[in-house]
Amino acid sequence: MSLRAQIDRSYSTALEGLDVPWMLAQWAERTPDKVCLIWCPFDDDSQSFTYAELFERSRRLAAGLRERGVNSGDFVLLHMDNCPEFIVSWYACAVLGAVAVSTNTRSVARDLSYFSEVTEATCSLTQPKFAGLIRETCPNLGFIGVTADDAGEPRDDAGEVLRAMGGVAFEDLFAREPLAIRPPDHRHNLSIQFTSGTTSRPKAVLWTHANAVWGAKTNAQHLRIRHEDVTLTSFPLFHTNAQCYSMLTTHWTGGTLVLQPKFSSSRYWQVVVDHGVTWTTMIGFSLRAMATQPVPEHRMRFFLLGVRAPNVEDYFGVATVGYWGMTETVTQGTIADFDHLGPPMNIGRCAAEYQIQVRREDGSLCGPGELGHLYIRGVRGVSLFKEYYRDPEATESSFDADGWLETGDVVRSDENGWLYFSDRHKDMLKVGAENVAASEIETVVMQTGLAAELAVVGQKHYMLDEVPVVFVIPSDPGMDAATIEERIIEHCRVNLPDFKVVRSVHVVDELPRSTLEKIAKNVLRDRLPPITEGA
Repeated sequence: MSLRAQIDRSYSTALEGLDVPWMLAQWAERTPDKVCLIWCPFDDDSQSFTYAELFERSRRLAAGLRERGVNSGDFVLLHMDNCPEFIVSWYACAVLGAVAVSTNTRSVARDLSYFSEVTEATCSLTQPKFAGLIRETCPNLGFIGVTADDAGEPRDDAGEVLRAMGGVAFEDLFAREPLAIRPPDHRHNLSIQFTSGTTSRPKAVLWTHANAVWGAKTNAQHLRIRHEDVTLTSFPLFHTNAQCYSMLTTHWTGGTLVLQPKFSSSRYWQVVVDHGVTWTTMIGFSLRAMATQPVPEHRMRFFLLGVRAPNVEDYFGVATVGYWGMTETVTQGTIADFDHLGPPMNIGRCAAEYQIQVRREDGSLCGPGELGHLYIRGVRGVSLFKEYYRDPEATESSFDADGWLETGDVVRSDENGWLYFSDRHKDMLKVGAENVAASEIETVVMQTGLAAELAVVGQKHYMLDEVPVVFVIPSDPGMDAATIEERIIEHCRVNLPDFKVVRSVHVVDELPRSTLEKIAKNVLRDRLPPITEGA
């Protein structure tokens, strides 16, 4: 057996006998009365759940799902904004052995149809505001469970919604007795998240129980999270950041997770102070929204920010930790150390659990200061995702012959090994916290028949980093530009989530070309002035 194969096997062996239900069971037995979740809705008082309560509710829901025909290995569509029901449902799937498919709640009809089709989901658990859309776009579901409110927002018509679409009240899904815990199997499939790739449709990233336990454990080690820590997340639970970095990490250590429906700059510090929050993940959008607010006394140790930012540290009185990761890596592939936070704007160094390479176009390794393509190597199904579900071609093409995953990111390293993010080289946009493939938007715009040729690029934005815009050579030169723009934007609103809708349409006679006759998108980007506040 090769050394590489021995290393891969040792990683998997280290997780034998462990899975997600095992993790919850440990704390439900050892600290049953410890608060594991504090729910802070915008329109009501906070609500707390202990480890014993969360574990018991998850097992009762698992039993109820099984009574309705959901079996181990089946797929369950979780389409919810942040709420306790999401967490209970996700853990219930883990207990049952079902696969939780957590989907972006900003998705439109064509997305949901695609998600349901790819996974062949057995049922869906959702909220009143999404129930009709789920019923309309996913006709093959066995049943749809619907919560009583919309992420804490009261719904007086919840009963009418249930009757109109033949749904099942979420609380009626719980069995009287909890489901017995099955023997741990770290290799069992656990969850799917859809992530924007370079193709026209998102890819289904499949995690195993080993991935989740690995991510929870490694996150805790990287960030020095302790039993006493209180984590705050307002990021969406359907994404890796909140799901693994925050939820699983907290529950691996037996800590407390404070959950908000979404980010609110006006409520942020009150929640932090009231619940003694000690750390959170931040993005530039959130920091900019809070930049003019006074900072009260707090217990916050650090922001997991993505880059080292001394100005943020000075203003908020916290450390900022540089890191890089993606859904496919489960946890951070690069990370700074609290004792050595490094130079400004770094994204950390190669994490000890992975291997990193920065390559030139010809595959040779870059030197210090040289921009190159980031590759990472780990263990499939443990420290890297298992596969793109039902897409073996995409899975295999993502790895080279030696098992290195092409990340699509462009970085550089300095002479001391610190890494710095530069750009996405796979034609990706970063809209707020969302990765967006330009090709997906281009496919939708072409469906209008209004463009003979087009190109989608990102325009710099003062809050969202960038927003998508499209340059179009019209198929009918006689049509006026205002009509073309109106029809394209309307088509995008119907067929794309709001963050993927183009903000403007630029009608042109020709598109700039590179020496290989490819569209020179860098030239188009340079034509666009940054969108500033008040613009």
